[in-house]
Amino acid sequence: MTTKTAWITGATSGFGAAAVERFVAGGWRVIASGRRAERLQRLVTQHGAERVHATAFDVRDESAMRAAHAALPPEFAGIDLLVNNAGLALGTAPAQQADLAQWKQMIDTNITALVSLTHLLLPQLIERRGTIINISSIAGSYAYRGGNVYGGTKAFVTQFSQNLRCDLHGTGVRVSSIEPGMAETEFTLVRTGGDQAASENLYAGAHPITAGDIADTIWWVTNQPPHLNINRVEVMPVSQSAAGLQVARDS
Repeated sequence: MTTKTAWITGATSGFGAAAVERFVAGGWRVIASGRRAERLQRLVTQHGAERVHATAFDVRDESAMRAAHAALPPEFAGIDLLVNNAGLALGTAPAQQADLAQWKQMIDTNITALVSLTHLLLPQLIERRGTIINISSIAGSYAYRGGNVYGGTKAFVTQFSQNLRCDLHGTGVRVSSIEPGMAETEFTLVRTGGDQAASENLYAGAHPITAGDIADTIWWVTNQPPHLNINRVEVMPVSQSAAGLQVARDS
């Protein structure tokens, strides 16, 4: 049985790191990309260079992305699955108080980098009748205070996934978006600039989604029979729902 290869972005923590673990355990080769080389190297040390190829670069750097692709070892060069996981939220302020530089960084990471890597790999994915899984968020469907540009970027990811499905009709390529709700990873630490207390308070008693939960979901979507496409998966912890609309009242 031929070993398949996945490229997983944002593999240094959270969903990405857990997905690397899950796919290696399932017998796949994995290209693990991310900014933090030392974390990627741990994955190689743990699983072996024959199973994990680490490539460290900032996903916003398109020239580095292309160089990493061109430098893939032959045994990792045939890519069957792209997991566009790299992304981030920055800041919790309402739009009128938000930092424009943070908005642009979210757009560059969550949108521009995602479409750049997808475009780069599309010819190969079509040739191999592969799979694209984009990690979106419930923030792309449900607005909340402070979600502004982050939610907008994730709405793009969800809609881009659906439009890819249309354009790739008849090629055999499968496209899915996975849209998690509250998940306990480094997400809130990044968003708040390293505020550990804010992260702990957010997740306390909530029984949030874990990174392993999403890795298992990615694995399940990927391993459906080839004639099935899971278009969208929206997943929340039981403790979270979309209930509640805000109403401003006269005092």
